[in-house]
Amino acid sequence: MAEIVQESVTTQNEGPKEAVTTETKRVASSSQTVEYLIYFLFGALEILLAFRLVLKLMGASLASGFVRLIYSLTGIFILPFEGIFRRGYTQGVETTSVLEPSTLVAMIVYAVLAWGIVKLVKIFSGEKQVS
Repeated sequence: MAEIVQESVTTQNEGPKEAVTTETKRVASSSQTVEYLIYFLFGALEILLAFRLVLKLMGASLASGFVRLIYSLTGIFILPFEGIFRRGYTQGVETTSVLEPSTLVAMIVYAVLAWGIVKLVKIFSGEKQVS
């Protein structure tokens, strides 16, 4: 989690001005590393949930291994939100499209949860907060 920042320093000698570029390496603190990790994990979950939503809306076939994998990975994460709203079905010529509101609710809840956890990490880290 290192960030390299270039600084340009101009020094004046008796001769012509010359610019000296120095590289400064800033390393993330342990609380920042935890924050990045939380955002990464919840971001990966959000991507999987988005895949599920799109695959359901497009009526993806369960014969595909990829579709089964996405549904099995995300099934446990939408389970707490099942039954809040009814699913919407649309029968097409070849496929049935399904709108799963529980997936949308899960995406919103997990995004807010990630934000809240990161805020708690910042509070408990004791570092000075920058707004």
